[in-house]
Amino acid sequence: MSSPLTTRAGRSRAGRSRSGRDPSAMARTVLARTAHPLLLLSVAGVFAAATHRGWDRGLVTVVFQLAVISYLVALEHLIPYKRSWNPDRREWRAYGAYFLLTALGAGLGQALVLSAVGAVAEPNSPFPLWAEIPAALLLGSLAGYAVHRLGHTNRWLWRLHGIHHRPEKVNVGNNGVNHVADVLLTQGCVQLALALVGFSETAVFGVGLFVVAQGYFVHANVAVGIGALNHVFTSPEQHRLHHSTDLAEAGHYSSDVALWDHAFGSFTWRPDREPAAVGLEDPASFPPTGAVLASLAHPFRRTAKPGRGTG
Repeated sequence: MSSPLTTRAGRSRAGRSRSGRDPSAMARTVLARTAHPLLLLSVAGVFAAATHRGWDRGLVTVVFQLAVISYLVALEHLIPYKRSWNPDRREWRAYGAYFLLTALGAGLGQALVLSAVGAVAEPNSPFPLWAEIPAALLLGSLAGYAVHRLGHTNRWLWRLHGIHHRPEKVNVGNNGVNHVADVLLTQGCVQLALALVGFSETAVFGVGLFVVAQGYFVHANVAVGIGALNHVFTSPEQHRLHHSTDLAEAGHYSSDVALWDHAFGSFTWRPDREPAAVGLEDPASFPPTGAVLASLAHPFRRTAKPGRGTG
Protein backbone atom coordinates (compact mmCIF):
# COMPACT_ATOMS: atom_id res chain seq x y z
CA MET A 1 0.00 0.00 0.00
CA SER A 2 1.46 3.37 -1.03
CA SER A 3 1.91 6.16 1.44
CA PRO A 4 0.27 9.56 0.86
CA LEU A 5 3.77 11.00 0.22
CA THR A 6 4.53 8.44 -2.49
CA THR A 7 1.12 9.00 -4.06
CA ARG A 8 1.60 12.78 -4.12
CA ALA A 9 5.11 12.41 -5.61
CA GLY A 10 3.76 10.09 -8.28
CA ARG A 11 0.97 12.52 -9.09
CA SER A 12 3.50 15.36 -9.28
CA ARG A 13 5.72 13.43 -11.72
CA ALA A 14 2.69 12.43 -13.77
CA GLY A 15 1.49 16.03 -13.82
CA ARG A 16 4.89 17.23 -15.10
CA SER A 17 4.93 14.45 -17.69
CA ARG A 18 1.42 15.32 -18.95
CA SER A 19 2.13 19.01 -19.12
CA GLY A 20 5.56 18.44 -20.68
CA ARG A 21 7.05 21.09 -18.41
CA ASP A 22 10.51 19.83 -17.54
CA PRO A 23 12.09 22.67 -15.49
CA SER A 24 15.59 22.08 -16.89
CA ALA A 25 14.28 22.05 -20.46
CA MET A 26 12.33 25.23 -19.80
CA ALA A 27 15.45 26.88 -18.37
CA ARG A 28 17.46 25.92 -21.47
CA THR A 29 14.72 27.36 -23.69
CA VAL A 30 14.77 30.64 -21.77
CA LEU A 31 18.57 30.81 -22.03
CA ALA A 32 18.47 30.15 -25.76
CA ARG A 33 15.83 32.81 -26.36
CA THR A 34 17.43 35.50 -24.21
CA ALA A 35 21.13 34.89 -24.96
CA HIS A 36 21.40 37.29 -27.91
CA PRO A 37 19.01 40.01 -26.65
CA LEU A 38 20.92 40.16 -23.36
CA LEU A 39 24.19 40.49 -25.25
CA LEU A 40 22.84 43.38 -27.32
CA LEU A 41 21.47 45.06 -24.20
CA SER A 42 24.90 44.75 -22.57
CA VAL A 43 26.45 46.56 -25.55
CA ALA A 44 23.98 49.44 -25.18
CA GLY A 45 24.34 49.55 -21.40
CA VAL A 46 28.15 49.55 -21.37
CA PHE A 47 28.28 52.15 -24.13
CA ALA A 48 25.85 54.43 -22.32
CA ALA A 49 27.63 54.09 -18.96
CA ALA A 50 31.12 54.57 -20.39
CA THR A 51 30.07 57.61 -22.43
CA HIS A 52 28.14 59.23 -19.59
CA ARG A 53 30.79 58.63 -16.91
CA GLY A 54 33.85 59.26 -19.10
CA TRP A 55 35.45 55.87 -18.49
CA ASP A 56 38.66 54.95 -20.30
CA ARG A 57 37.44 53.43 -23.56
CA GLY A 58 40.42 51.14 -24.11
CA LEU A 59 40.07 49.62 -20.65
CA VAL A 60 36.29 49.32 -21.03
CA THR A 61 36.73 47.46 -24.33
CA VAL A 62 39.17 44.96 -22.80
CA VAL A 63 36.98 44.31 -19.74
CA PHE A 64 33.88 44.02 -21.93
CA GLN A 65 35.63 41.54 -24.21
CA LEU A 66 36.59 39.31 -21.27
CA ALA A 67 33.04 39.54 -19.88
CA VAL A 68 31.55 38.53 -23.25
CA ILE A 69 33.91 35.56 -23.49
CA SER A 70 33.02 34.43 -19.96
CA TYR A 71 29.29 34.78 -20.63
CA LEU A 72 29.43 32.77 -23.85
CA VAL A 73 31.71 30.06 -22.42
CA ALA A 74 29.13 29.57 -19.64
CA LEU A 75 26.39 29.25 -22.27
CA GLU A 76 28.49 26.73 -24.20
CA HIS A 77 28.33 24.48 -21.14
CA LEU A 78 24.65 25.13 -20.41
CA ILE A 79 23.17 25.01 -23.93
CA PRO A 80 25.83 23.59 -26.28
CA TYR A 81 25.11 23.10 -29.97
CA LYS A 82 27.46 20.09 -29.89
CA ARG A 83 29.01 19.20 -26.56
CA SER A 84 31.92 17.57 -28.41
CA TRP A 85 32.80 20.99 -29.84
CA ASN A 86 33.61 22.46 -26.44
CA PRO A 87 37.40 22.79 -26.02
CA ASP A 88 39.34 20.40 -23.82
CA ARG A 89 42.26 21.58 -21.67
CA ARG A 90 44.84 20.98 -24.39
CA GLU A 91 42.81 23.04 -26.87
CA TRP A 92 42.28 25.83 -24.33
CA ARG A 93 46.06 26.07 -23.89
CA ALA A 94 46.52 26.48 -27.65
CA TYR A 95 43.63 28.96 -27.90
CA GLY A 96 45.07 30.94 -25.00
CA ALA A 97 48.45 31.14 -26.72
CA TYR A 98 46.82 32.42 -29.91
CA PHE A 99 44.79 34.94 -27.94
CA LEU A 100 47.83 36.34 -26.12
CA LEU A 101 50.13 36.38 -29.14
CA THR A 102 47.48 37.98 -31.32
CA ALA A 103 46.66 40.57 -28.65
CA LEU A 104 50.34 41.40 -28.15
CA GLY A 105 51.18 41.57 -31.86
CA ALA A 106 48.01 43.45 -32.73
CA GLY A 107 48.50 45.88 -29.86
CA LEU A 108 52.06 46.73 -30.91
CA GLY A 109 51.32 46.82 -34.61
CA GLN A 110 48.10 48.81 -34.28
CA ALA A 111 49.82 51.63 -32.40
CA LEU A 112 50.40 53.34 -35.75
CA VAL A 113 46.81 52.69 -36.82
CA LEU A 114 45.43 54.06 -33.58
CA SER A 115 47.60 57.15 -33.78
CA ALA A 116 46.35 57.72 -37.32
CA VAL A 117 42.76 57.28 -36.15
CA GLY A 118 43.32 59.76 -33.33
CA ALA A 119 44.84 62.26 -35.75
CA VAL A 120 42.04 61.98 -38.31
CA ALA A 121 38.91 61.23 -36.29
CA GLU A 122 36.94 64.17 -34.93
CA PRO A 123 36.31 64.19 -31.15
CA ASN A 124 32.95 65.82 -31.87
CA SER A 125 31.26 65.09 -35.17
CA PRO A 126 28.83 67.60 -36.69
CA PHE A 127 26.39 64.71 -37.15
CA PRO A 128 24.10 63.47 -34.35
CA LEU A 129 25.28 60.32 -32.62
CA TRP A 130 22.04 58.46 -33.42
CA ALA A 131 22.82 58.88 -37.15
CA GLU A 132 26.56 58.33 -36.84
CA ILE A 133 26.45 54.95 -35.12
CA PRO A 134 24.37 53.06 -37.73
CA ALA A 135 26.34 54.70 -40.56
CA ALA A 136 29.66 53.79 -38.92
CA LEU A 137 28.41 50.25 -38.29
CA LEU A 138 27.46 49.75 -41.93
CA LEU A 139 30.72 51.17 -43.27
CA GLY A 140 32.85 49.21 -40.80
CA SER A 141 30.89 46.08 -41.60
CA LEU A 142 31.43 46.61 -45.33
CA ALA A 143 35.18 47.06 -44.84
CA GLY A 144 35.34 43.92 -42.69
CA TYR A 145 33.28 41.98 -45.23
CA ALA A 146 35.57 43.01 -48.09
CA VAL A 147 38.79 42.05 -46.26
CA HIS A 148 37.29 38.77 -45.07
CA ARG A 149 36.08 37.79 -48.53
CA LEU A 150 39.48 38.66 -50.00
CA GLY A 151 40.97 36.40 -47.34
CA HIS A 152 39.12 33.53 -48.98
CA THR A 153 39.64 34.45 -52.62
CA ASN A 154 43.19 35.85 -52.68
CA ARG A 155 45.77 33.08 -52.63
CA TRP A 156 48.30 34.86 -50.40
CA LEU A 157 45.72 36.26 -47.98
CA TRP A 158 44.24 32.78 -47.64
CA ARG A 159 47.59 31.62 -46.28
CA LEU A 160 46.98 34.02 -43.42
CA HIS A 161 43.26 33.51 -42.93
CA GLY A 162 43.19 29.74 -43.48
CA ILE A 163 44.77 29.29 -40.05
CA HIS A 164 41.45 30.38 -38.58
CA HIS A 165 39.63 27.60 -40.45
CA ARG A 166 41.97 24.79 -39.37
CA PRO A 167 39.96 23.71 -36.25
CA GLU A 168 37.29 21.09 -36.92
CA LYS A 169 34.88 22.67 -34.48
CA VAL A 170 33.53 26.18 -33.90
CA ASN A 171 33.51 27.68 -30.42
CA VAL A 172 34.27 30.87 -28.51
CA GLY A 173 37.84 29.79 -27.80
CA ASN A 174 38.91 29.34 -31.39
CA ASN A 175 37.52 32.71 -32.40
CA GLY A 176 41.01 33.88 -31.40
CA VAL A 177 42.82 31.39 -33.64
CA ASN A 178 44.15 33.91 -36.13
CA HIS A 179 47.40 34.97 -37.69
CA VAL A 180 48.60 38.29 -36.26
CA ALA A 181 48.95 39.77 -39.76
CA ASP A 182 45.36 38.78 -40.58
CA VAL A 183 44.11 40.63 -37.48
CA LEU A 184 46.22 43.70 -38.24
CA LEU A 185 45.00 43.86 -41.83
CA THR A 186 41.32 43.52 -40.93
CA GLN A 187 41.32 45.87 -37.96
CA GLY A 188 43.49 48.39 -39.74
CA CYS A 189 41.18 48.56 -42.76
CA VAL A 190 38.03 48.82 -40.65
CA GLN A 191 39.36 51.44 -38.23
CA LEU A 192 40.93 53.61 -40.91
CA ALA A 193 37.78 53.49 -43.04
CA LEU A 194 35.77 54.77 -40.08
CA ALA A 195 38.30 57.48 -39.23
CA LEU A 196 38.81 58.75 -42.77
CA VAL A 197 35.09 59.32 -43.22
CA GLY A 198 35.19 61.47 -40.10
CA PHE A 199 33.12 59.54 -37.59
CA SER A 200 33.63 60.65 -34.01
CA GLU A 201 35.65 58.63 -31.51
CA THR A 202 32.45 58.03 -29.54
CA ALA A 203 30.72 56.45 -32.55
CA VAL A 204 33.77 54.31 -33.34
CA PHE A 205 33.87 53.15 -29.70
CA GLY A 206 30.17 52.18 -29.75
CA VAL A 207 30.52 50.26 -32.99
CA GLY A 208 33.60 48.53 -31.60
CA LEU A 209 31.66 47.19 -28.60
CA PHE A 210 28.97 45.79 -30.90
CA VAL A 211 31.56 44.17 -33.17
CA VAL A 212 33.32 42.54 -30.20
CA ALA A 213 30.03 41.11 -28.91
CA GLN A 214 28.90 39.86 -32.31
CA GLY A 215 32.31 38.46 -33.24
CA TYR A 216 32.36 36.16 -30.23
CA PHE A 217 28.64 35.40 -30.37
CA VAL A 218 28.72 34.05 -33.94
CA HIS A 219 31.57 31.73 -32.94
CA ALA A 220 29.82 30.40 -29.84
CA ASN A 221 29.01 26.69 -29.66
CA VAL A 222 25.50 27.40 -28.42
CA ALA A 223 22.09 26.03 -29.40
CA VAL A 224 20.71 29.49 -30.10
CA GLY A 225 18.57 30.35 -33.09
CA ILE A 226 17.52 33.91 -33.87
CA GLY A 227 14.93 33.02 -36.53
CA ALA A 228 14.00 35.75 -39.01
CA LEU A 229 16.55 38.07 -37.37
CA ASN A 230 19.18 36.07 -39.27
CA HIS A 231 18.35 38.44 -42.11
CA VAL A 232 19.42 41.39 -39.93
CA PHE A 233 22.20 40.11 -37.65
CA THR A 234 24.76 37.38 -38.13
CA SER A 235 24.47 34.36 -35.84
CA PRO A 236 26.15 31.09 -34.84
CA GLU A 237 23.83 29.34 -37.32
CA GLN A 238 25.32 31.37 -40.17
CA HIS A 239 28.92 31.24 -39.02
CA ARG A 240 28.91 27.46 -38.70
CA LEU A 241 27.98 27.41 -42.39
CA HIS A 242 30.86 29.79 -43.10
CA HIS A 243 33.22 27.21 -41.58
CA SER A 244 31.67 24.35 -43.55
CA THR A 245 33.92 22.10 -45.63
CA ASP A 246 31.23 22.32 -48.34
CA LEU A 247 32.15 25.53 -50.18
CA ALA A 248 28.69 25.74 -51.76
CA GLU A 249 27.25 26.75 -48.39
CA ALA A 250 30.33 28.44 -46.91
CA GLY A 251 29.35 32.07 -47.49
CA HIS A 252 28.56 34.49 -44.67
CA TYR A 253 31.66 36.68 -44.61
CA SER A 254 30.07 39.20 -42.25
CA SER A 255 30.28 38.74 -38.50
CA ASP A 256 27.98 41.56 -37.39
CA VAL A 257 25.10 42.38 -39.75
CA ALA A 258 23.73 40.28 -42.60
CA LEU A 259 23.20 43.13 -45.09
CA TRP A 260 26.38 42.66 -47.12
CA ASP A 261 25.99 38.89 -47.44
CA HIS A 262 22.55 39.55 -48.93
CA ALA A 263 23.86 42.34 -51.16
CA PHE A 264 26.77 40.34 -52.58
CA GLY A 265 25.16 36.91 -52.86
CA SER A 266 26.98 35.12 -50.03
CA PHE A 267 23.95 34.56 -47.79
CA THR A 268 23.32 30.79 -47.69
CA TRP A 269 21.44 30.28 -44.40
CA ARG A 270 17.97 28.81 -44.32
CA PRO A 271 16.08 27.34 -41.36
CA ASP A 272 17.51 24.01 -40.18
CA ARG A 273 20.46 24.14 -42.58
CA GLU A 274 23.53 22.78 -40.79
CA PRO A 275 27.02 21.90 -42.03
CA ALA A 276 27.92 18.23 -42.17
CA ALA A 277 31.48 19.09 -41.16
CA VAL A 278 33.55 22.20 -40.46
CA GLY A 279 37.21 22.90 -41.04
CA LEU A 280 39.34 22.59 -44.18
CA GLU A 281 38.79 20.45 -47.26
CA ASP A 282 42.48 19.57 -47.00
CA PRO A 283 43.52 19.78 -43.33
CA ALA A 284 47.11 18.88 -44.24
CA SER A 285 47.44 22.19 -46.11
CA PHE A 286 47.89 23.97 -42.75
CA PRO A 287 49.69 22.97 -39.54
CA PRO A 288 47.55 21.64 -36.68
CA THR A 289 46.04 24.38 -34.54
CA GLY A 290 48.12 23.25 -31.56
CA ALA A 291 51.33 24.01 -33.50
CA VAL A 292 51.13 27.73 -32.80
CA LEU A 293 54.59 28.80 -33.98
CA ALA A 294 54.38 26.64 -37.12
CA SER A 295 51.01 28.24 -37.92
CA LEU A 296 52.43 31.74 -37.54
CA ALA A 297 55.36 30.88 -39.84
CA HIS A 298 53.22 28.95 -42.34
CA PRO A 299 52.19 31.85 -44.64
CA PHE A 300 55.82 32.73 -45.28
CA ARG A 301 56.98 29.24 -46.21
CA ARG A 302 57.49 28.57 -49.90
CA THR A 303 55.84 25.18 -49.55
CA ALA A 304 52.61 26.66 -48.18
CA LYS A 305 49.68 25.23 -50.13
CA PRO A 306 46.75 27.40 -51.16
CA GLY A 307 44.21 24.86 -49.90
CA ARG A 308 40.58 25.95 -49.49
CA GLY A 309 40.94 29.50 -50.69
CA THR A 310 37.81 30.11 -52.69
CA GLY A 311 34.20 30.47 -51.76
